[in-house]
Amino acid sequence: MIPDGALSMLGIAAKAGKVASGEYQTEHAVKSHKAFLVIVAEDASENTKKMFQNMCKFRKIELMIYGDRESLGHSIGKDFRSSLAVTDAGLAQAVRKKFACKTTE
Repeated sequence: MIPDGALSMLGIAAKAGKVASGEYQTEHAVKSHKAFLVIVAEDASENTKKMFQNMCKFRKIELMIYGDRESLGHSIGKDFRSSLAVTDAGLAQAVRKKFACKTTE
């Protein structure tokens, strides 16, 4: 497996208790204005992607479609996860920075 800085940063956020994972917890974090960044797996269902796109657009929360369910879950020490939310502003910024580095490589 190729080391991925963005997924590693998600692991750090999870260890800090600043990640809500799974559809229900992610949705709750978004609706309660605790989410600063939402990540949905590329292989999530179209309904899931659409639901989070609409929810995040309405609340002006950044949404990223990235990775697959297995890699997202593995990065935070869980099983498959279709969606997750970073609930700390500083950690969300660090994850964004890692994603920016990844896209410029």
